[in-house]
Amino acid sequence: MYPGKYARQFADRPAFVMATSGKALTYGQLEARSNQLAHLLRAQGLQRLGHYAVFMENNAHYLEACVAGERSGLYYTCVNGYLQADELAYILNNSEAKLLITSAEKLAVAREALAQCPNVALCLVVGGGAAAEGRAGAARLTDFDAAIAGRPVTPIADEWLGTPMLYSSGTTGRPKGILRPLPENPPSQPLPLFDFLSKLWQCEEGMTYLSPAPLYHSAPLANVSLALRHGGTVIIMEHFDPQQYLALIPKYRVTHSQLVPTMFSRMLKLPPEERAKADVSSLKIAVHAAAPCPAQVKEAMIDWWGPIVHEYYGATEGMGFTACNTPEWLAHRGSVGRVLMGDIHILDEQMQPLPRGQAGEVWFKTANPFEYFNDPGRTALTRSPDGTMTTVGDMGYLDDDGFLYLTDRSTFMIISGGVNIYPQECENLLITHPKVADAAVFGVPNEDLGEEVKAVVQTVPGVPHTPEVAAELIDFCRQQLAHLKCPRTIDFSDQLPRLPTGKLYKRVLRDRYWAGHKSRIV
Repeated sequence: MYPGKYARQFADRPAFVMATSGKALTYGQLEARSNQLAHLLRAQGLQRLGHYAVFMENNAHYLEACVAGERSGLYYTCVNGYLQADELAYILNNSEAKLLITSAEKLAVAREALAQCPNVALCLVVGGGAAAEGRAGAARLTDFDAAIAGRPVTPIADEWLGTPMLYSSGTTGRPKGILRPLPENPPSQPLPLFDFLSKLWQCEEGMTYLSPAPLYHSAPLANVSLALRHGGTVIIMEHFDPQQYLALIPKYRVTHSQLVPTMFSRMLKLPPEERAKADVSSLKIAVHAAAPCPAQVKEAMIDWWGPIVHEYYGATEGMGFTACNTPEWLAHRGSVGRVLMGDIHILDEQMQPLPRGQAGEVWFKTANPFEYFNDPGRTALTRSPDGTMTTVGDMGYLDDDGFLYLTDRSTFMIISGGVNIYPQECENLLITHPKVADAAVFGVPNEDLGEEVKAVVQTVPGVPHTPEVAAELIDFCRQQLAHLKCPRTIDFSDQLPRLPTGKLYKRVLRDRYWAGHKSRIV
């Protein structure tokens, strides 16, 4: 995320535009403001390999907060903007952040968190609200614009490449900081992983990238970074809205975008006349990842948008990647692609290789080294005994052509009567039902079988939460899946705990049913 030569060549070109407010920053302005912030970071004692954090909603200050770290040799942690104070405090302390950048919108949560963070000395607040606040814990609250005003708009003398240190989403436990080694590169020379992603996502000079997801998440942040490194313009949505997303494509002649499957589903459930009038002709590539995409949903998107839908699989840790374009996916329906980075292995519980077509845990001989910051124990849990391979706990299998199919997270595998059941297949099916807006499937206690399959469903507006609807959905599943994979019972929820990144906090739902019972999952 570095303007580089484009700040000189195209100083007046918009680097980004906020989709709703229309506020924009040119490359020249982004260069100047990120330099001013870099000088402030140095003045606060943040030297190469130091840490600071960003806790904000998508706003017009987000990118400059990141660019400053990328050109200062720092690790910057973009924190999930939906976290509560205790969760934020854990990340600030664990990441050893010395400075926090937050917003007026998030200030109340930040203040409460900072009371638990004695090592954070300064908190910069964008959007006002800091002057009257004074202090929060050990941190001095200061208005962002006032803090950088008057500082040099030219680069600091000791520019080095910095990079994000992001935290796992924590859907199955405490989030973990993912630390990558930082070579002593100039900021114009990114890590090899980003060169790979640039080719994978078909970045090109002058591209227009539409970013519909929260910037704290790894994939949107990486895409935005690459668009800036190619002199492109980024359109940043404050929040995803399907109608607005479709309107932005022709308005800005968007060429590139990345989405998550829930965004596909929400657009597909728009009235047919709205979908028919949508102009997506400028799009060259639409990438999706972050969560499994039901095959029926993806087929519908390909029918609508054409053969521009690309998919990839790769955890934030970046130890390996698979990918497939539209023709490859149509020939291998349901796959997340073949390996393009890393050496993949499908292993059983004894770490023995499994034959093609048989599901096991997905391991990679790591292409990009990483460790969990300040957590050697968890780092060790991801490594094979000989230290050559890593995993994040996904389950899947390879077909005869080497394409990977994910079945679920190992954490959420259901063992019912001794049979292993992966609930993702049922979730993917339920989401295609016209009465279902979202679904979660997991195991709940059963005295006889150990576990049984349970679904919690969020219906589309207007559909009642009745036994008749539950029975209809169970029957729908049984018509297309083996009965043992189908929910025995269905409960309803007004809203499932799904992040805007597409990830489902299934553990929050599951834990309600396991209260007072001993679970396999700790």
